[in-house]
Amino acid sequence: MLQDINEISDGKIYGVHDMVRVGCSDCEGCHSCCEQMGDTVLVDPYDCKRLETELGMEFEQLMQSCVGLHVEEGLIVPHLKMQEQTDTCVFLNEAGRCSIHAYRPGICRLFPLGRIYEEQGVSYFLQSGACERGKTKIKVEKWLDTPQLKRYQQFLTEWHSLKKNMQEYLSRLNTEDEKKTVCMMFLQIFFFHPYDSGRDFYEEWEERSILKPQLAISREVLENPARHKLENKSDV
Repeated sequence: MLQDINEISDGKIYGVHDMVRVGCSDCEGCHSCCEQMGDTVLVDPYDCKRLETELGMEFEQLMQSCVGLHVEEGLIVPHLKMQEQTDTCVFLNEAGRCSIHAYRPGICRLFPLGRIYEEQGVSYFLQSGACERGKTKIKVEKWLDTPQLKRYQQFLTEWHSLKKNMQEYLSRLNTEDEKKTVCMMFLQIFFFHPYDSGRDFYEEWEERSILKPQLAISREVLENPARHKLENKSDV
C-alpha cells in the first residue's frame, strides 16, 4: 500500500500537526480541481448534513439540483454533480469561485491531500502534481478547516469501515433485488432521512450507525464499525 502511495505522492505521510506544501494563494484565478471530476467528489453523512442545513434542503431536493448517485464496488453512494455543459462543479459560480466554500464537502477540503485509513486512525499524503498552486507550507489541521477534527477523523474511519463492510456483504448477495434493497435502506438511513439542524451531527451519526434492524442485514456489517479491522485504504 505504501509503495503505491509513494508512486503518486511526495513519499511522506503526514499527521494533522505536520506542515505540508498545499498553500495556494486562496486559489486565486484557478479552479482546476472544480472541473472534470465526474463522480469522484463523494458526499458522506457529515457533508450531507452541512449541505442540508446551509442550503435549507432535504436530500431528495439536493438530488434534484446538485447531488447524484453512483455505484462504488456494489454500494450506491452520493457525489456532487458536474454541470453538463461546462463539466464544472454545480457550485462553481460565474466568477470561478466556490459558492459553498464555507461548507464544501470533505473531499474538497482535503485536496490536494489524500487520506490513508489504518487501524490507528487517519493519516495523509500529498498527491504529486495534483495542484500547481501548492507552494507554501500549512499545518494539515488548518488546511482541513473542520471543527472537532479529532471526532471528525473518528467518524471518517467509522464511515470508511462501514462502507467496506457493506460492500463486502453486498458481494455475497445472490440477486440484484437483494442488493438494491440493501442499498436503498443504506441510503435511507444515512442520507434520505433528514438530519436535524439543531442537533450535534455526531449524536445523530451514533444513532444511525446502530440501526441494524432497519437495515436487516448481518450483525457483522453494522456492529460498531470503529471496532472492525480496517484494511489499509486511501482516498485521493
